[in-house]
Amino acid sequence: MSGQILFSYFVLGITLAAPIGPVNSARIDKGIKNGFWHAWFVGVGSMLADGIFMLMVYLGFVHFIEIPVVQIFLWLFGGFVLIYSGVEGMAKAGAITMSDIRQKESVVKSFGTGFLMSITSPLSILFWIGIYGSVLAKTAAATDAADLLIYSSMIFLGLTCWDVFVAMLSTGFRRYLNSSSLKAISIISGLSLLGFGAYFGYQGIKALLEPFL
Repeated sequence: MSGQILFSYFVLGITLAAPIGPVNSARIDKGIKNGFWHAWFVGVGSMLADGIFMLMVYLGFVHFIEIPVVQIFLWLFGGFVLIYSGVEGMAKAGAITMSDIRQKESVVKSFGTGFLMSITSPLSILFWIGIYGSVLAKTAAATDAADLLIYSSMIFLGLTCWDVFVAMLSTGFRRYLNSSSLKAISIISGLSLLGFGAYFGYQGIKALLEPFL
């Protein structure tokens, strides 16, 4: 297990969390209106839902991940979801609007907002099956369960770091938060997702064509 591989999964976690979407919009909105903790708890709620999806995928797919047909499907499906998410994120760049600061609400409500946004989204379920399933397909053949847990933790660490970053950005550094910076973040994240998606897709096509080569 190399530091470079661990870092790549950490970066994957950040790029999965970074596209401008409903949860990030809620983080920014809560942070600007109510402060750091409200923005952070939106992310905590979302990460709890992500953790549930990751556990479901791990428990349901890890025993079948070495089947070649399953690996090919997960590579291709994961690549499709990443590329789709990257293109969609760049297409919607700059669509976020800032609202006026209002009266503070409960951090519990902020937590519930993030959790419900993620746990009730059919796209989130497909997203984690595709992306985390692709991670399992990439590592299961060469690593054991302990290594898979470490890789999964690095993805989750990336999600956590992005949550803290957005919470800080929308509060302590909110004077720098404008449509241009949001657009730049969305485009950079989209390009990263496209890169991961192209790699996953390449691995899937390579595995699909291998019997004929």
